[in-house]
Amino acid sequence: MGVLLGVTGHAVLRVISGLRRPKQLGQVEEVYMYDAYERFWHWLQTITIVILLFTGLIIHRPDMFGAFSFRYMVTIHNVLAFILVVNAALSLFWHLVSGEIRQYIPRPYGFFDNAIVQAKYYLQGIFKGNAHPFEKTKAKKLNPLQQVTYFGLLNVLLPLQIITGALMWGVQQWSSVVGLFGGLPFLAPFHSLVAWLFASFIVAHVYLTTTGVTVFDDIRAMVTGWEKVEIHDEGEPVEAGEPSAEEPMMRPIPGESQA
Repeated sequence: MGVLLGVTGHAVLRVISGLRRPKQLGQVEEVYMYDAYERFWHWLQTITIVILLFTGLIIHRPDMFGAFSFRYMVTIHNVLAFILVVNAALSLFWHLVSGEIRQYIPRPYGFFDNAIVQAKYYLQGIFKGNAHPFEKTKAKKLNPLQQVTYFGLLNVLLPLQIITGALMWGVQQWSSVVGLFGGLPFLAPFHSLVAWLFASFIVAHVYLTTTGVTVFDDIRAMVTGWEKVEIHDEGEPVEAGEPSAEEPMMRPIPGESQA
C-alpha cells in the first residue's frame, strides 16, 4: 500500500510539473537495446512471477478466494515455480556467457556519488524537466539505483524465495531440514514477506518505465528491442567506470533533434 501511495503521489506531481514545465528533450536516437533472448527471459519471468503472486495469495488466504480450487492453485503455483527456476538458471548461463552479467554488478568506484545523483533526479530533477543524469547505452543499460536493486533482487530475494518455497513444498520429505529453518511457522510468513517485496518491486518497476523518452517507450523497447534514448553532449559527465563497447546499432529519429 505504501508503494502504491508513493507511486501515485510521484505520478501526480510529475503530471502537474509537466504541464507547467514541459520536458525539453535534446538529441534522441533509437538504439537496439535488448536482444531477443533478453526480451524472452524478461517477459517469461514477469508473467511467471505475477501469476505466482496471484496463486500464492489464493493459497495464503483460501477463505477470501473460495471461487478458486485450492488444489488446482497449488499445482499451478508449483509448476510456475519450476518454470521460474529453469528460466533463472538459463538466464544466468546466458548472462555469464554473453558477458551481460556485468550490467548487474555495481562498480564501487563512484557508485555512491552516482547513486545520489540518480536519486536527486527522481526526487527533484524529473519535476523540473531535466534529462536523465546518465546516458543509457547497450553497454550500460542500468543506472546505479537499478544496478543495486537488481543485484539484491536476483542475488538475494529470488534465491531466498526459491529456497523457502522448495522447503515448504518438501516439508514432509525433508522435515528434519525444514525444522532447522524454523519449520512452517517461520518459512510460510517469510516466504509471504519476500513475495510482497516482489510485488512492491513490480509496482515501482512498471511505474519507472514511464520515465523514459515517452511514457510507453520503455515497454515498447522490451517488445521490439529498439528504445529511444537521449544522447548526451560530448564531454558531458557520465557514470564513473563506464566500460567501453562496440558501436551500438542506432538509428536517428526524424523530428526529434536538439530542442
